[in-house]
Amino acid sequence: MLISPLMGPIIGIGLGIAIEDIVLVKRGLKNISAAVLGSILASAFYFMISPQYEGASQLLARTSPSIYDVFVALFGGAAGILSIASKDKGQVMPGVAIATSLMPPLCTAGYGLATLQWHFFFGALYLFLTNMIFIFFATWIGVKLMGFKNFQYQNEKRAQKMRIVAFSIVTATILISVYLTINMIKTNVFLDKADKFVKREMVFPNTQVLSHTQKVENGKRIIDVTLIGDPLAKDSLQIAMLKKLDSVGLGGTILNIKQGFSSARNDLKTIDNSDQFYRLMQAEIEARQNTIDSLRRTLRSNAEMWEESVHVAPEVKVLFPEIKDIAMTTMVAARTDTAVADTINMIFVNAPRGFAAANRQKLINYIQVRTKKKEIHLTVNPTDFPWPTDNEKKNNGAN
Repeated sequence: MLISPLMGPIIGIGLGIAIEDIVLVKRGLKNISAAVLGSILASAFYFMISPQYEGASQLLARTSPSIYDVFVALFGGAAGILSIASKDKGQVMPGVAIATSLMPPLCTAGYGLATLQWHFFFGALYLFLTNMIFIFFATWIGVKLMGFKNFQYQNEKRAQKMRIVAFSIVTATILISVYLTINMIKTNVFLDKADKFVKREMVFPNTQVLSHTQKVENGKRIIDVTLIGDPLAKDSLQIAMLKKLDSVGLGGTILNIKQGFSSARNDLKTIDNSDQFYRLMQAEIEARQNTIDSLRRTLRSNAEMWEESVHVAPEVKVLFPEIKDIAMTTMVAARTDTAVADTINMIFVNAPRGFAAANRQKLINYIQVRTKKKEIHLTVNPTDFPWPTDNEKKNNGAN
């Protein structure tokens, strides 16, 4: 950066355009083309024989040009031409060379070429072109303001065409830089809002967020979240979180939620500390045991209700002769618009001749005593309920 072998030809191009010296512009373009090609090839050769094959921060920082790079190049170029036009040239040019950053983008482009990572190559090459264009543009404007005399050139139309082409290139570069800057700002705003959303909204009693990443790929906003602890209902959780995303201005974001051993196992790749590994495995074992215990309680409750329904049926027939069939079960009821769900105990009775309201409460009290369950919900004569037929009763009795 301090040597800056590219600065001279670029300033020469700006000077040639300003004083309408076509020959100087051609010489500058020829020299800068050779310098750029040589720099990229030298960089590519270095990275082909070098063990450095990872995009370090210095490389990544030179693949996303924005309007801010335009300002740096513009004011750096202005400082450069003022330095050259002044008597004291030793203080400004090194700072300009470092600020405008001409060689590092070309080295990054060489890295992208050597490793066939084209986003490095094109991103860095565009950053270099942005710096180059606005250095010669600043030189052009500076020379005009300082009153340099035009080169006496007979073909005025060609000089006019050269100025139009230069202005077009500068305008196109500004528009592209503005577009990239807007996208960069939108991306940064999304990353910040997504990070705050996960930390604020994805808080659960017995489940924690193990890791989360947010990114923008091919215009799609994506949030990846890995949970560990008690498993949560995936569909209900997804629906609830997507609604919350809409409420905080992140609508349309793809939310990927991973939970369970498989996701935790993948995250082990990033964990080197044995103590962290032990805690992670303990949490996973505890989560699995909680799931097993919950399933056992559910099965036990369902089995009790099934057994009681068989034993209760003859007694109900004596106590409530109007009841022909009875069914008892424990089921889960869930809302379709939220993640709310609950377990309920249900009784279904088949009373073709009707069932008095007073007897209904007596039946509920009786079942509560028999099953030792506090809340019982009764439904009388449900439509299209699959009650057993006489043939089924005979077959069950024979069995």
